[in-house]
Amino acid sequence: MDASAQTSSGQLLAWYDGHARVLPWRSPPGAPPPEPYRVWLSEVMLQQTTVAAVIPYFERFIARWPTVEALAAAEDSDVMAAWAGLGYYARARNLLACARAVAAMGGVFPRTEAELRQLPGLGAYTAAAVAAIAFGNRAVVVDANVERVVARLFAIAEPLPAGKAAIRAGAEAITPVERPGDFAQAMMDLGATICTSRSPRCLLCPLSEACLARRAGEADLYPVKPAKAARPHRKGHAWWIEREGAVWLVRRQGKGMLGGMRALPDDGWIAGRDGSGEPPLAGPWLAGGQVAHVFTHFSLELHLQLYSGKNWDSLAADDGEWWPLERMDEAGLPTLFAKAAQLVLAGKGDEVSE
Repeated sequence: MDASAQTSSGQLLAWYDGHARVLPWRSPPGAPPPEPYRVWLSEVMLQQTTVAAVIPYFERFIARWPTVEALAAAEDSDVMAAWAGLGYYARARNLLACARAVAAMGGVFPRTEAELRQLPGLGAYTAAAVAAIAFGNRAVVVDANVERVVARLFAIAEPLPAGKAAIRAGAEAITPVERPGDFAQAMMDLGATICTSRSPRCLLCPLSEACLARRAGEADLYPVKPAKAARPHRKGHAWWIEREGAVWLVRRQGKGMLGGMRALPDDGWIAGRDGSGEPPLAGPWLAGGQVAHVFTHFSLELHLQLYSGKNWDSLAADDGEWWPLERMDEAGLPTLFAKAAQLVLAGKGDEVSE
C-alpha cells in the first residue's frame, strides 16, 4: 500500500472509531469480532435491503435460532414464513442450505475467503465480508456503498457494470492489513451516511482531501451508471377462496420467484403468461379490486377474484390448506399477497399500491 492509500485508510478508521453505527450484528470499533454466524446472517439479509428493514428481522431470527445449528434444524416453511416481507426469497433458501452445510461441518464456519466461497449461496461479497469482519482477514469487501465511495475517490469514469473491475482495484489499493473488518464496515458506513447517492456531505467526509471527484466538483456524477432499461409491466390474477373463516392458500414451488412461500392461488403471472392460467374452481367469481407491486425486473398489476360459490370439496388437500383469517399475520405471505389479503379483508375495492 502506498503512502496516500495508507493515509486514506488511517483517516477512515479514525473517523469510524468516533462515528460507527451501532448495529445488532456488530462489535464496537477495535473490539473482538462478532460471531461468524451473526456476520453471515446479517450480510445475507442486507443484500439489496436497507439496514432499517433488516434490523427487526435479524433480531427475530437470532432470538428464534440463536446458532447456526438451530437454524439448520429449522423447518423450511418456518424459515420462509419468518423471512416473509424481506424480499428476494432465494436468499432464504440459500440461507438454509448454507446453515445445513455449516452444521454438517460441526457448526464451525471456515475462516478463509476461498473456503467460505465453497458454501452454498456465498458469493464474492459475502465471503469477503465474513472473512474480514468475523475473522480479521484482509479481504476486499465491495458492496453498493463501497462501490460509490471508491468510484468517487478515484473518479472512475467507466460506466457500470464495466467499471466494477476498476472500482475493485481501487478498493484493493486502500484496504489495510490491520483492522480489515473495521475498515470494511467503515467504508459501508461512510457510503450510507456521508458519501450518499444524492447530495453527498463532502465537507464531513474524512476522505475529502484525497477524493478526485470532490476536487472536480463532480461527486454526484459517480459512479457512472448506464441508462436504465424500461421495466416490463405484467398483469395477472389471484383467487380468494374463503370458507367458514378461512382462506385457501397454496405453497409455491420450492425454486424460482417466491419459491416455497404460502400464497394465494394465481394464474401463472410469474412466468409472464399475463392471465392465461385457469382458476382452481369453476365460478361464480366476483371482482375484488387490484394491487400493484414492483419487483426487481418488472412491475405487476394483480387483479383479485373472489369466489362466491360453495364447491369447496373439489379442492385437493395436497394442493393447499385452509388458513384461519384471524391468523393471516402468521401465514408468512410475500408482500404482494399480504397486500391482496389486506385489500380483501378491508372490504374495499380500491387499489393498494407499493
